[in-house]
Amino acid sequence: MTQNSSKQFTRRSFVKTGFAGALSTLFPLNYLGNNKLDPIIMPRGTDDANWRKVRSQFILKSGVTYMNNASLGMPPAIVVNAIRDGYKAISQEPLHGKHDLQKKITDEVIKGLGNTFGASSDEIVLTRNASEALHLQAIGVQLKPGDEVIISSQEHPAGLRPWMYREKKDGIIIKPVFIPSPLISEVDVIERFSSAITPKTKAISFCHVTRGGHRYPVKEIASMASDKDLLTIVDGAQAVGQFPINLHDLGCDAYAVSLHKWMLAPTGTGFLYIKNTSRDRIKSAFAIDTTLESPDFDPPGTKDYPVRAAILTALNFINAIGQDNIEKRCRYLSNYLKKGLSEIKDIKILSGSTNSISAPGSTIFEKAGLDAMKAVPLIEKKIKTHIDEHQRDNHNAIRISTHIYNTSKQIDRLLNAI
Repeated sequence: MTQNSSKQFTRRSFVKTGFAGALSTLFPLNYLGNNKLDPIIMPRGTDDANWRKVRSQFILKSGVTYMNNASLGMPPAIVVNAIRDGYKAISQEPLHGKHDLQKKITDEVIKGLGNTFGASSDEIVLTRNASEALHLQAIGVQLKPGDEVIISSQEHPAGLRPWMYREKKDGIIIKPVFIPSPLISEVDVIERFSSAITPKTKAISFCHVTRGGHRYPVKEIASMASDKDLLTIVDGAQAVGQFPINLHDLGCDAYAVSLHKWMLAPTGTGFLYIKNTSRDRIKSAFAIDTTLESPDFDPPGTKDYPVRAAILTALNFINAIGQDNIEKRCRYLSNYLKKGLSEIKDIKILSGSTNSISAPGSTIFEKAGLDAMKAVPLIEKKIKTHIDEHQRDNHNAIRISTHIYNTSKQIDRLLNAI
């Protein structure tokens, strides 16, 4: 659990005050502005009734259902208020407001991210999104002409393009490895990467969770790569916030994060993780005078301080609910969705058949004769439900990404429209 420097949230205080009391400790009044935070009851189960109070913290327009969290998350009201209050502070006293926000970011946001995701503060650099972090880590890897970088066939363009740049600029070799969709097993993924390694291979780049919700065994891949003295470069955009993650335990060398998806943080927030012991092999893309002690991965220039400071509010909101609870709730909703889909004629579910190879929140499927590109806007128009198409991995699929604010009733309405 993240701790503020002024107030600490403990298990004992949680038991004494309940969830609402815990949130009043976690979220100072200046974050809440004039809006009162409704009392929240800690969810004691995974069904809709247990999450009603949590759902009340979101301000989605009445009558609209949002099931496209894998594209962009929906911040709760307190995060919106935190951004507003940050801009108010920096507008009323520009220099002092900026300084106070910078201090909060350094002392609380980055420290909180490290505590939450099992990393040291000096291993984390804030970015605008995972795409920026992916670019920074790929550009920073020390490679020479002829060196190989293995990537999976399921990479997001943001994970592929930096390596294409390195290929053209530095003469490296990109070596794609085909990964079937749905995944066959964790062992199959590891063996496909392992069999592609040659004496020229220097790094393996892949997603923790793909756009379609396929979950890769990061820890096992990183261990295999480390035994062969290879770097592991991971895209964690779709993973962080769906289930607990400890970066030191995963053992990867670099990890790129979007906080504005499953973590429900402000739009335009993410971070880059570079393991301390990998700094001699992954360098800054900006500075030439770096040292192992001062790697200087942070892009220069003025940042959006009110937005970055509000990451703390989102982080505390997620941690107060509990990432284990969020994973269980997301899994409950996706299992409910998959059961309903399995009862519809001509539908093929493409998500992994076990929890170990599928993420809790994202589900992809195809229906014979259904053009996903045409169906998605029609469904939105018909029942005001936001979903997404999935035209990847040779699929003509629809992606549904549910989060803690969705309900089984919303899923039923979607199933009836398919």
